[in-house]
Amino acid sequence: MFALLSLFYYFYFSIVGIYIIFLPKILSGVGYDASEIGIIFAASPLVRFILPFLFLRGLTLNAAVFKFSLLTVIASTLSFYLSLEHFYALLLSNIFLGLGMSLMLPFVEVISLHTIGKERYGKVRLFGSVGFIVVALVLVRFLSSAYVALDFLFVLSLLTAFVAYLVLCRAPDTSYVKEKSISNDIDIFKDWQLWGGLVLVQMSFGSFYNFFTIYETDHGISLDMTIYLWSFGVLIEVGMFFFQGGLLQGNLLNLLRFTALATVLRWFLVFAFPENLAILFFSQALHALSFALFHTAAISYLFQRYRHKSLSQQFFSGITYGFGGLSGALIAGYVYEYYPKYLFLTSSLMAFGAFLLFMAVRQHKGEHLSRHARPH
Repeated sequence: MFALLSLFYYFYFSIVGIYIIFLPKILSGVGYDASEIGIIFAASPLVRFILPFLFLRGLTLNAAVFKFSLLTVIASTLSFYLSLEHFYALLLSNIFLGLGMSLMLPFVEVISLHTIGKERYGKVRLFGSVGFIVVALVLVRFLSSAYVALDFLFVLSLLTAFVAYLVLCRAPDTSYVKEKSISNDIDIFKDWQLWGGLVLVQMSFGSFYNFFTIYETDHGISLDMTIYLWSFGVLIEVGMFFFQGGLLQGNLLNLLRFTALATVLRWFLVFAFPENLAILFFSQALHALSFALFHTAAISYLFQRYRHKSLSQQFFSGITYGFGGLSGALIAGYVYEYYPKYLFLTSSLMAFGAFLLFMAVRQHKGEHLSRHARPH
């Protein structure tokens, strides 16, 4: 199972790499302005935001729905060939890609946590970071036209769907089936500081995921060097995923606070020194904290805080990466179109708001009992 999960993350995040590194620059070259790019990239997180509420209304992520998500990813990436130069068609393609990806990942995430545990999760997840780096370094050498990127995107979607299907076949009794009888114990309004902090961290990434390539090339950094910056950040992320197991034995809430503070510093450095390569590489090194450690600490914290494990991961995907990603993309598009100088200062302030909210979160009364427990 470890090998299959490794392959899944490798191919899945190769798709993500094409999506967030190259597609914004491609759309800019095709003729889309910053606000249109922001709207297009807000579509996928909007779907992720809506999905958890459908699960509360009775939708079940069973094997049939999971298989539907695989077909949706393949069909949507194929449709990009026809929709690239047509705003509303591209928006629709992006919505369906977001639907497929949003159903697929939480399903596999819970399988990972149940079968290999949070201590080994980082080691399997690092293969996603490797895929992200490889596709970035390879595609930049072959990117003679926008359609080359679409070729990569489509082939990787086929590989991802195939491996995901094999993961499903190897995990016949998933946590989604086990948890049908567990009542929902997630109260977003009661735990608003926690969920608000998670959302603000992801909102702060809106500038990075959607405009970092455009932002740096606009400041005179070459596309090749920008790809090296992306790759360096993910390389550092790989190291964190590999060695973070010991950190996860400690206080996960404190880890969330620490990583939010590191994110504040990271975005401020990009704002203050957009042309200084040494500082930019240092800011990318902070990706190990602001993404890798934050992500694992967050899903592990939710896994131990709530009894309904699968729904907590679905909400993390939907509320954090969904609503946070949606809001972050829209805000970043607006700021970069009208106030481009302050793009990453805005992100830094968002991350600081997340830090303040995490500081206000109270330790759940049962967390100390489960901190060292392995999911099973």
